Amino acid sequence: MKVNPPAERQGTGGTDAARGTDGAGRTAGRAARGGLLRRHRDFRLLWCGESAGKFGASVTSVLLPLAAVSVLHAGTFEVSLINAATWVPWLVIGLPAGVWVDRLRRRTVMMVSDAVSGVLFLSVPVAAWFGVLGIGQLLLVALLAGTAAVFFQTAYTAYLPTLVGPADQAEGNAKLHGSAAAAQIAGSGAGGLIAQSAGAVNGMLTNAATFLVSLVCVARIRHREPPPAAVTAERARGALFRDVAEGVDLVVHDPYLRSLTLFGAASNFFLGGCNSLLVVFLVRDIGLSPGTVGTLVAIGGAGGVLGALLVRRCVARFGTARALLLFELGVPALAPLMALTTRDAGVAFFVVGYAAVALGVVAGNIIKAGFTQAYCAAEVLGRVTACSAFLNYGTLPLGALAAGGLGAWLGVRPTMWLLTVGMPLAALILCCSPIRTCRDLPVQEPGTT
Repeated sequence: MKVNPPAERQGTGGTDAARGTDGAGRTAGRAARGGLLRRHRDFRLLWCGESAGKFGASVTSVLLPLAAVSVLHAGTFEVSLINAATWVPWLVIGLPAGVWVDRLRRRTVMMVSDAVSGVLFLSVPVAAWFGVLGIGQLLLVALLAGTAAVFFQTAYTAYLPTLVGPADQAEGNAKLHGSAAAAQIAGSGAGGLIAQSAGAVNGMLTNAATFLVSLVCVARIRHREPPPAAVTAERARGALFRDVAEGVDLVVHDPYLRSLTLFGAASNFFLGGCNSLLVVFLVRDIGLSPGTVGTLVAIGGAGGVLGALLVRRCVARFGTARALLLFELGVPALAPLMALTTRDAGVAFFVVGYAAVALGVVAGNIIKAGFTQAYCAAEVLGRVTACSAFLNYGTLPLGALAAGGLGAWLGVRPTMWLLTVGMPLAALILCCSPIRTCRDLPVQEPGTT
């Protein structure tokens, strides 16, 4: 996102469970009596905070390009540049961020990230009130908010295994990813409605409020992590580069981590390009209103919630490896339907294609998150996560920039065809890996105990 013992006992997930001893059996028994949201206060707070942040990020993904298009009259390439700026930090600091997260208390990292994001989005309407808002500020906000997201995402992925026991991690991942998908659906729909009622710029106040909610929730978590070994030990000169190299080496030389990372990079290149053109495509080419755009994205995004609901059942029936191929190759084959979108009844093509992509992304992410947490040791989990995310998220701005250039050259609809066809083809990387011959992904790194 290996298990560190929590500093204090939770109501139903004590230290024995976290260590993976016989307490895991007691945790499993307690799990039968109620889900994590009911019996684990700290997980409930993490879930609420992460959901609020995802809602705000989803509103941002609608309001920022709408503000650029409708208020500042930005062109196709400028809009793509704003989308790219959100993901550029993964290319710049994605690798060292994993090392820093492994050296710091992850809860603190998440709180600082929330605070920074809230201030940034508050600055947009404030600048507009004083008449000084411009494309440059939107680019800067997207860039710095993306930097905060790098640290939050890396920290939160590595934080979950320290908060809940091994028996609860599958449920925890499913709930976090499922709520994130639901929050993104609600945020996309709300973004369009907010833009219509309050304006795209003033709507940024909603973004600032959601990150404040996330900050309060994370701050109220009682669990305290033990001091990371990287913090208590004296760091020699050059240790940062050695730690980064260790994370890269683990990903490059492990066939499973390598294949999943390469697939994620290829898939996100096409996905980032498609997302950067969605608003331009639906507003300018199809002629839809901002409210309708938000509604369609919300309806299509319901596929992500469906993916979160189906993933555990599919994993139990087919195995983690086969279910991953189903969700990443089979379901997204419907993605090219988005390029067939027209007005009136033709918007159904967009809804079906977008829903298929959302379903595959959410379900696949749940499987991959659970695999990484079970496969990697706790002391390197942040570095492995950051190394994978460096490539996975690093291709998003490249895809956005490529889409902006192609959209201005070939036209938006032909570019949408290229991008949506590329999404399922990216999963062929998985078919050339050991995953193709497995029923289940391994749950422990080879050679470890």
